[in-house]
Formats: sequence, structure tokens, C-alpha cells
Amino acid sequence: MPTTVNAYIAPAADRPLEPTTIERRDLGPNDVSIDIAFAGICHSDIHTARDEWGGTRFPVVPGHEIAGTVAAVGDAVTRYAVGDRVGVGCFVDSCRECEPCRLGEEQYCERGNVGTYNAVGRDGTPTHGGYSTSIVVDENYVLRIPDGIALDEAAPLLCAGITLYSPLRHWGAGPGKKVAIVGLGGLGHVGVKIAHALGAEVTVLSQSLKKMEDGLRLGADHYHATGDPQTFRELRNTFDLILNTVSANLPIGRYLGMLALDGTLVELGLPEHPIDVPAGALIGKRRSFAGSMIGGIAQTQEMLDFCAEHGIGAEIEVISADRINEAYDRVVASDVRYRFVIDTSTL
Repeated sequence: MPTTVNAYIAPAADRPLEPTTIERRDLGPNDVSIDIAFAGICHSDIHTARDEWGGTRFPVVPGHEIAGTVAAVGDAVTRYAVGDRVGVGCFVDSCRECEPCRLGEEQYCERGNVGTYNAVGRDGTPTHGGYSTSIVVDENYVLRIPDGIALDEAAPLLCAGITLYSPLRHWGAGPGKKVAIVGLGGLGHVGVKIAHALGAEVTVLSQSLKKMEDGLRLGADHYHATGDPQTFRELRNTFDLILNTVSANLPIGRYLGMLALDGTLVELGLPEHPIDVPAGALIGKRRSFAGSMIGGIAQTQEMLDFCAEHGIGAEIEVISADRINEAYDRVVASDVRYRFVIDTSTL
């Protein structure tokens, strides 16, 4: 019989989230049942709950930064046992047959991966996410959280962490490389920590200097305000890699101008309007403008192991469930340093 669990649900785009109960599917032979301890609040949750991207399947339980412990396993499960510390990220299934899936890049599944929430699973039922006390996930899409990371600080790594780790690895961030992180928010602050741990020379590019002390504490070597036009002149032709974590429409040509020869600017946010990319800013220094989206299961596990080895966790504010709507408003107002995490025991 399906299990009834407590959750917080978005009933409609114009209504606040509210407590409810949902059903989790029966434990299949390859399934892992997870008692959720913490769930991070990602800005994607807010976009979905408020239908700002369109296509939200209401009612929906958001949450794809999930950390907890294994409560039960199916008969065929080999990777996990009851009591293991585990996590779930942005997707819970994929076709497993296309080339990206075979390469371990399930985030780019050609048939579309199955989102942890606001999607439809193989059984035809809607998926619901981590703002709940329990979830059932195929073992192939479950991550092991090493003992070196606290569960509450690990939860945001399942989205924010891998979103930054994947492009840092793909474009070779490390010793001798100059990396800039645009925005010191929920994504950017983790990116600074990871890029520093990889050995890169790290610069934060933020609208103002108000978070400069935090940026340097988290591992940045330099911190510049993009609100000052002098910044773009001073840093021209400087960086090997720039990761843009903000979703606002930026003057991309000016940021491309900060790239060195063969440098790459990687877009991680989803701006509201199309991006205007001046060709001249690319041609002059053989620069590249690219995009990246989270990471595959294997790389996400690699990221968690790396973070544990280097003592990296998210900077968090743990909240009770009855503060979720308040937290949403604060995220939109950029009033969080740097990730809200829900204590799901309060559900």
C-alpha cells in the first residue's frame, strides 16, 4: 500500500504553500525509501510554485535538494542499506538508453529526465519533491552523502553544488586558471568554495561590495563591484573562465570582454529575456559563450566526495516549515546568506 506522508504543497500559482499529506509509492525491488531530514529551497522551487516558467502541474510539492537517511530498501537494491546517509538531487529517473544517459550525463537525457518534482514518473503519477518527510527513489538516482558533511549543509549541494562543480570541472578550473564567479548568492557562494578548493585564482563579480567580507572568507582572492564601470576596464582580458550564476539579463558583451584568449563565459541562470551576444566580443579573442545544467549522477557523487574531502558545505539558514512562504519572499528579495534549508521534522 502507498504510504501517506506530511508535506508542504503549492496548490496554485497565486496561493501560498500550505501543509498537506501526499502518498508515496510502494517500495519496488530497486527502490530506496528515504526519511528526509532537510530540504533546501532553490530559486527554481519558487519559479515553479509561482508558475513563472509556465507548465507547473498543480498541486505540486517542490524541493530537489534532499538529504536524509535510508529507511527501507527493495529486494534488489545493492548500493544502499538502512541507516545510510543519502541525498536526492534534481531528477529521479531518465531513459537510461540515449547517448547522454550511457555517458553518465543523465541531466541531458534526450527523452527528458524525470524531475524530482513537477514531472511524471514511469508509473504515470506526478512526482513530488523534498518538502516532505519521506520519498521513494530508484537506487540509481540516489547519492551517498559522506560523513564529512552535515546533512543540513549537504542538502543544497544536490543542486547548487553540482551546478557549479560541473562547469568548473568541464572547463578545467584549477591551479594556474583565473576563474570569476558572477553573483555571490545561493549558487555563487558554493562556486567560490569549490573553485578555491580546486586551486584556481578566484574572483567574485558582484553588483556591489556589500558581501565582500563574506566572499573573501569563503575563498575568493579578489572581489569587484560590477556597478563600477571601472571594473570592466580594469579586468579586461583577464579570466580563463567566468561562471554567471544570476538570472538577470546582464550586458553580456561587457562580461565577455573580461575573458582572456580562449576564455569561456558559462551561463548557469535562466534570464527572463533572450541574451544579446555581440559577435565582436567573441571573435576578437577566440572566446566562447556556453551553458551548463547541473550534472550527472556519477559527477554529483564525485562532487559530494570532493566537498567532504575539502570540508565544503553550503552556508545555510535552517527554518521550520511554517516559514517557507516567508523564506520564498526573502529569496526573491535576496535576503538570505546563502541558502534556506527546511527542517522537515517540523512538517
